Amino acid sequence: MKSAVEQLARYKSVHLDPRNIGTHFIGVPLILWALMLLLASLDFRLGAEGHRLSVAMLLTPVVLLYYFRLHWRLALGMTLVFLPLLLSAEWMTQTPHLIATASGAFVVGWLFQLLGHRYEQAKPAFLEDLSQLLIGPFFLMAEVYFKCGLEQSLAQAITPLALARRQALDKAHRQGLS
Repeated sequence: MKSAVEQLARYKSVHLDPRNIGTHFIGVPLILWALMLLLASLDFRLGAEGHRLSVAMLLTPVVLLYYFRLHWRLALGMTLVFLPLLLSAEWMTQTPHLIATASGAFVVGWLFQLLGHRYEQAKPAFLEDLSQLLIGPFFLMAEVYFKCGLEQSLAQAITPLALARRQALDKAHRQGLS
């Protein structure tokens, strides 16, 4: 498993423009919530009383465990984000427009993502590595921590790696155009 530094540096390498990061603070939560809504709508019943258990209820602890293995302090923040998303998604399963709401949030979220990458002039990280889809929310939490003056050693570790990776990506792109 790649370390938090490796994962965050890879993600940051295509998220250096503040406008791109700003659009991600809208797009990523919308996409995450849309996925939670859809996963909350997939459920099954347990035991004789038929207690409801959704796929979202099952996957959320798995994702959080992954984040805790990467960096426990950032994972604490992620837990504070994931719990309201999960609770609101579970509550929304009782509404008649769940699929339309999830679809709308998903599309709008991706529009913000695409706008951000237009500013950045770099492809999204997940196009090269699908695991980066899980790192997006984690990266945003790291950015919040950094802005609050927390985890500065982590910021100092990932930034030079991200810049070096971005230079290599830009060089490869320029050579591909020649």
